[in-house]
Amino acid sequence: MDIYLLHIETATKVCSVALSCNGKLIASKETDDSNYVHGEVLTLFIQDLMAETKVSLQQLSAISVASGPGSYTGLRIGVSTAKGLCFALGIPLIAVDSLISLAYLAKKNGVSQAICAMIDARRMEVFSAIYDNNLQLIKPISADILDENTYGQFEPFTAIGDGAAKVGEIWSSRNIAIDTTIQSSAVGQIELAFIKFNEQNFENVAYFEPFYLKDFVSTKK
Repeated sequence: MDIYLLHIETATKVCSVALSCNGKLIASKETDDSNYVHGEVLTLFIQDLMAETKVSLQQLSAISVASGPGSYTGLRIGVSTAKGLCFALGIPLIAVDSLISLAYLAKKNGVSQAICAMIDARRMEVFSAIYDNNLQLIKPISADILDENTYGQFEPFTAIGDGAAKVGEIWSSRNIAIDTTIQSSAVGQIELAFIKFNEQNFENVAYFEPFYLKDFVSTKK
């Protein structure tokens, strides 16, 4: 039986949905709007995606959603939408970390060195994690205030995500590549969610809450 999964990504200003079958992308729909329009467009995107692909909600085997870190409001909207659909359809909920999802996208886009996934958190603050070229975690998720020398011990690496746009100038002389084209997308959840589905690694739909990472501490030089 084919495994259809719906993927929802709302951890950043990007509002994104994707549909996969057996771990392969069928179609996706997303917008990158600085006004954070998730509440207005998310359910419409889901309806459009299902209509365009001619896959019914009743054919879904599970729903995956960005679990954070990221925008408090965005995460709340994404998770509440996913939970509502899971309840209504009687299907499992899968949580996918927002940063490893970004790293998967970078790997698919040909990044071959260490990956620093960064989500904008206002001013010079980011939520970040760093992965080696096998996508193994080498710097755990943290909330950091960036300066000229942040994460120096992990060079060389490629910085990605909407947080990477902050460092183009202050990191310009370091052994770091900056790719601001790689942004959060539900497409980055597909492989991870399919693995979790096959492992029956599901969340408790009633009690699941996103991972809110709020505290910021200065990163030591």
